[in-house]
Amino acid sequence: MNKLDTSNPYRYKYQTKSLELHILGGIKTNKLDTLRVTLSIQKLKGYDILHESVDLYSDSRVEKLVRKCAERLEVGTSIIRKDLQNLTKELEAYRFALLKAETEDTQPFTKQLTAREEKEATKFLQSKNLLEKTNELIGKSGVIGEADNRLLMYLIFTSRKTNNPLHCISLGSSGVGKTHLQSKVGELIPEEDRLSLTCLSANAFYYFNRTELQHKLILIEDLDGAESVLYPLRELQSKKRITKTVVHKDRKGNTKTIHLTVEGPVSIAGCTTQESIYEDNSNRSFLLYIDESAEQDIRIMNYQRRASAGKISEQDELTAAELLRNVQRILKPIKVINPFAEYLELPQSVFKPRRTNSHYLQFIEAITFYCQWQRQKKYDKQTGEEYIETTIEDIQEAEF
Repeated sequence: MNKLDTSNPYRYKYQTKSLELHILGGIKTNKLDTLRVTLSIQKLKGYDILHESVDLYSDSRVEKLVRKCAERLEVGTSIIRKDLQNLTKELEAYRFALLKAETEDTQPFTKQLTAREEKEATKFLQSKNLLEKTNELIGKSGVIGEADNRLLMYLIFTSRKTNNPLHCISLGSSGVGKTHLQSKVGELIPEEDRLSLTCLSANAFYYFNRTELQHKLILIEDLDGAESVLYPLRELQSKKRITKTVVHKDRKGNTKTIHLTVEGPVSIAGCTTQESIYEDNSNRSFLLYIDESAEQDIRIMNYQRRASAGKISEQDELTAAELLRNVQRILKPIKVINPFAEYLELPQSVFKPRRTNSHYLQFIEAITFYCQWQRQKKYDKQTGEEYIETTIEDIQEAEF
């Protein structure tokens, strides 16, 4: 009989042997130190109804309500007090259930691979000519042409799982497919690891949870519409964290200073037609120039015609994309050491050699990281830390 009926979210019902109580407007879940409700109370088979707003966590207010109900409804104070205590327990339990459901709803989706999916992804990562087969699979997923750019972008996006992620900016004139390429390759990254943004306010990045962006891929469709966040983006790229100090008033009206910190690292990708405007950001990124050739136009138009004629298997594209996402899911964070790094040199003609050298070494590490299922795991003798080593083949692949 005492079970709380919440079928109507705006009017809960709670009935005891003596009273019928309704909680008008439901309960709030944002303040756990209070349980303020608006009650409608009446005696069973009675006509007199008492309405009262009360904080059920306030003993003095509850006691005052008990006496008022006893006088108005002619029910013993001990009965009313007990019914209100039981109602409080029921409402507490229901509120915690609501909070748990809200928390679960806000948790990022994480797919659990089946044994078959994990085996298939592992087998793929252990295959010979891994980068070549990866590029072929990217093509099968629906990315037309752009053979070098699409593989480079996929490896850059993969680096989000490392401690030194890479970044990229796609450049080209309007309408050549910059955003399309970025979004299609971005779809090959698990949805729980990527964040696609179209419109950003100046302070948007500071209000994520502290670790919400760690090892995530951030895709910005148009850098021209995100000028206000270019500075925090650069800080996330360089320092792997951003901090903002804001003034906040507590419940008593006292002014306090609090720090909003968001941790990286992250991998950031964006598109633009104006390279020179974003020089500071482009210095930290790989610049991918979109193929605007007539041959690429023909490839894309032929694909469009075949798709319109029903000769493109959407299921095959979805299967290829899902395999690549599962491949990403089984890649585990692991340290990469390049024993050949000291012997690698860039040509003297390279533009901005300091940053270019850093990008070059990081890209080699990203390839080694992607090939981790083909590398022997080693352990540091002093710290016991697990790591894998770059091979000559990885360096050769980096020069494609």
